[in-house]
Amino acid sequence: MTNWMIRAMGAMQRTAVEEEGQTMAEYGLILAGIAVVVMATVFLLGGAINTTFTDILNQF
Repeated sequence: MTNWMIRAMGAMQRTAVEEEGQTMAEYGLILAGIAVVVMATVFLLGGAINTTFTDILNQF
């Protein structure tokens, strides 16, 4: 292989690794956003959910 081919292959490998890291960061941000939405939902509806389960248990 010539020198420029080796450098080109190295550049392609570095780009692939950088894109994988970027994708993982994006997935992490999406997961964090979903977690915030779930926590907010539980916080806002927690009392209603607790009341519903208590009513169901009291029927038995």
